[in-house]
Amino acid sequence: MSATETAIASAEAHSAHNYHPLPVVVASAEGAWMTDVEGRRYLDLLAGYSALNFGHGNRRLIDAAKAQLDRVTLTSRAFHHDRFADFCTRLAELCSMEMVLPMNTGAEAVETAVKTARKWGYRVKGVPDGMAKIIVASDNFHGRTTTIISFSTDPEARADYGPYTPGFEIVPYGDLTALREAMTENTVAVLIEPIQGEAGVLVPPAGYLPGVRELTRERNVLFIADEIQSGLGRTGKTFACEHEGVVPDMYVLGKALGGGVVPVSAVVSSADILGVFKPGEHGSTFGGNPLACAVALEVIAMLRTGEYQERAAELGDHLHRELGLLAGGGAVEAVRGRGLWAGVDIAPALGTGREISERLMAERVLVKDTHGSTIRIAPPLVISKEDLDWGLDRLRAVLSA
Repeated sequence: MSATETAIASAEAHSAHNYHPLPVVVASAEGAWMTDVEGRRYLDLLAGYSALNFGHGNRRLIDAAKAQLDRVTLTSRAFHHDRFADFCTRLAELCSMEMVLPMNTGAEAVETAVKTARKWGYRVKGVPDGMAKIIVASDNFHGRTTTIISFSTDPEARADYGPYTPGFEIVPYGDLTALREAMTENTVAVLIEPIQGEAGVLVPPAGYLPGVRELTRERNVLFIADEIQSGLGRTGKTFACEHEGVVPDMYVLGKALGGGVVPVSAVVSSADILGVFKPGEHGSTFGGNPLACAVALEVIAMLRTGEYQERAAELGDHLHRELGLLAGGGAVEAVRGRGLWAGVDIAPALGTGREISERLMAERVLVKDTHGSTIRIAPPLVISKEDLDWGLDRLRAVLSA
């Protein structure tokens, strides 16, 4: 067997089959390119679902991690360390907020946001104990913990994991009327993705996010924006909410915050909201560890220049112009997205999203499918225009074959 076949066979034999990866085995990567164990190079148009916004092996981030590795990597939150205050301060400033509660993964951050909203509802809003409700959107993807999948509408994510956690109301994404009707005196938060990634990069109707902001403010309800995939430069702004001039009560961040080096996530909000926690009421051994803070601080410094957001906006305009030319020609039924992020609905007659992804892999381009015949395109923000065009040429070739 080849090196690829051997590695895949070993993985299949000794790991749970909870993923179905494309049959490529990556050995190294740099920028927007990955090299497999056979020495073949592939253009990465997925970027780890936005975890690799700054590319593979970004020298600034690798240097920051290496420098911290020689100092201290973990203290737990039993003690202070010298990177923690700077991390919290700089991230709060980036978000124009006041407080940060660091965790590790995106799902942990969403769980933290849920706990925060409920505690705020009981301690501040005065909701009767055990009665707090959080409104979410259909077709959401916020993670895979038991609580989070309890409010998923995706059968693959939800089936066979009951009993499910109560306390959530699901309404159609983009529907302000349904949101208004779902609100009660016991509603403590609305949790939504400003752009739904896993659902196929769905952008809500214009005015929806401002409408959510207005409704939540009127009803004394927290607006929680899950910007784990959409945030930190992906859409051409630091946060996707900025495109409609909206500031939520709480940001949920992850993926790109760790620079593709270490898992880093956080909930960022006001002192009035995150101030509901007292010592011992919530925590994480690795949350806010020195290594994570060192890398995230460099990510924040890079974002403060605005260059990555500008690059995502400019290249994103080009990406959507080129993809738009494919739409309506029979091969592509629809294109959605914002910035360097696109969901492309392929005509089912040409194949499933998985099949299109496999054909692109044969052309040395890596993307990922979702929901039937949709593929997602989300390259690292550092990709060159020439490389992006090369990848788009491969897509055209696959669709015209």
